Amino acid sequence: MTYLRNIGTYFLMIAEMFRKPTKWSVMKLLIFKDIDDLINNSIGIVAFISFFVGGVVTIQTSLNIDNPLIPKYLVGFATRQSIILEFAPTFMSIIMAGKVGSFITSSIGTMRVTEQIDALEVMGINSLNYLVFPKFIALLTYPFIITIAMVLGILGGMAASVYGGFSTLQDYITGIQYDFIPFQIGYAYIKTIVFAFILATVPSYHGYYMTGGALEVGKASTTSFVWTSVLIIVLNYVLTQMLLT
Repeated sequence: MTYLRNIGTYFLMIAEMFRKPTKWSVMKLLIFKDIDDLINNSIGIVAFISFFVGGVVTIQTSLNIDNPLIPKYLVGFATRQSIILEFAPTFMSIIMAGKVGSFITSSIGTMRVTEQIDALEVMGINSLNYLVFPKFIALLTYPFIITIAMVLGILGGMAASVYGGFSTLQDYITGIQYDFIPFQIGYAYIKTIVFAFILATVPSYHGYYMTGGALEVGKASTTSFVWTSVLIIVLNYVLTQMLLT
């Protein structure tokens, strides 16, 4: 019953954040601030992780297909499939659940603890619209982050392949182009949009409805990360079953 009640509260929160909107002049500033906090400040860590994970995927693939009968271009093919289909949209989203999700939960939770949310309500401001809606809009730019992850993952694989001597640049590029299905990019972006919605709302829910003091803010951030990651993994399975089978 507790889980059902929490799910109901979650969907009520989503509906409430679209009601009684904050003035556009104020909302615009909140959106730009959240884009800076959630998206711009994540580019560095995303770029670093993506480049080196792409290299690791290429090295592991190369070491497992060392049979001379297997063409070398399959290294580029396997790297492209791994990065575009799973690593960039899914595993990067789990990493972002730790960075972005924890930030959202702790920032909103701190406002709850210090009674700033109560002050917003007293002033007649819809606190859910004021706090959650800008994060939802900001994370609509999340596909930009995933695009960077895709590009740098493939480039990292190329660097590892060429400089590690696993295949030539031409073989790697041939593998990237081999049997390319454009819908796979669309599939990755569909997952990205769904995960962006989860990243915006689940951490906000845990921060907004938390109770207690400063210690509970940390606990709420941990719980937020766990549930966000679980939902991303479950939805990844559901969307893959729906879109690729």
